[in-house]
Amino acid sequence: MIRMSLRQFRIQALVGAILLVLAASYLIHLGGDIRAVRDTAQLQTQYGQTMLFLAAGFGLVPALIGAFWGAPLIARELETGTHRLAWNQSVTRRRWLAVKLAVLGLASMAVAGTLSALLSWAAGPADQVSGDRFSGLLFGARAVAPIGYAAFGFTFGAVAGLLARRTLPAMALVFLAVIAVQIAVPNLLRPHYLPAERVTVPMSVDTINQARTLGSITGGPVIGGIEIPDAWVTETSSLRTPDGRQLSDTAFNQCLDNAPRTGATGRFGDAAACLGKLDLHVDLAYQPNQRFWPFQWIELTLYLGLSALLAAVGMWRIQRRVS
Repeated sequence: MIRMSLRQFRIQALVGAILLVLAASYLIHLGGDIRAVRDTAQLQTQYGQTMLFLAAGFGLVPALIGAFWGAPLIARELETGTHRLAWNQSVTRRRWLAVKLAVLGLASMAVAGTLSALLSWAAGPADQVSGDRFSGLLFGARAVAPIGYAAFGFTFGAVAGLLARRTLPAMALVFLAVIAVQIAVPNLLRPHYLPAERVTVPMSVDTINQARTLGSITGGPVIGGIEIPDAWVTETSSLRTPDGRQLSDTAFNQCLDNAPRTGATGRFGDAAACLGKLDLHVDLAYQPNQRFWPFQWIELTLYLGLSALLAAVGMWRIQRRVS
């Protein structure tokens, strides 16, 4: 049964092996170039965009595995009618599905784990300089979490193919759905894996000018991009007055649009100088960088749990499908 699964998978495996070798060659070369840079302060400037590009590309791997390895696994059997032969042998349907999910799922996890290990090694010096361990893209392309993504992508693809019974619709659905999940989890779940630390930060002129954004489309008194060293800021309150109340929209917009001309420099200039006189502060929630590995293991467990749940759905469904 295992030998038959591997034989049916040989074309996909060959393509995957070729792409893996090419990616590994590039990452090994990249890692050597990064380690050859003597001035580590220049690593982020030289390789920051490359790291983001690689992380974005790596983020597509689970979706591609789900679409091209998982979705056709059962859907193609149902489309061609070969399932009738496979399901009328001595091997039960559940065992047939379990073997396919185990063999090809482990292959998917091995590919993702190998790529993640190589990328983590290649980017190690640059990551150490940047200190940005929780970035939505970078976190998902490092350490052990990508193994869970691959398991989820493959299992979701296989079950979607079983339910859809058509290969191409299942492939399209799986590709988009896996990407949607990988966008949702970092924004909705990851910030809450462990209770956040909290701190109050006074809004001096310098601190305001270090932010990335000031204001919003709705005109509310908000500021964005306040950073804490060696931490991932997950929540930033609105600008607050000394008594803890939210700064009024009127006072905020007055500083933003009609600040007194002082010739102040910095990103927000006179607006920052105006707001800095109001003795404001913001409340921040953050996750320290030392929680990187606990978060990695939590996310791996989450995705493996989802994969197991999907596999159970597939087992239940395949036993009840007559034709």
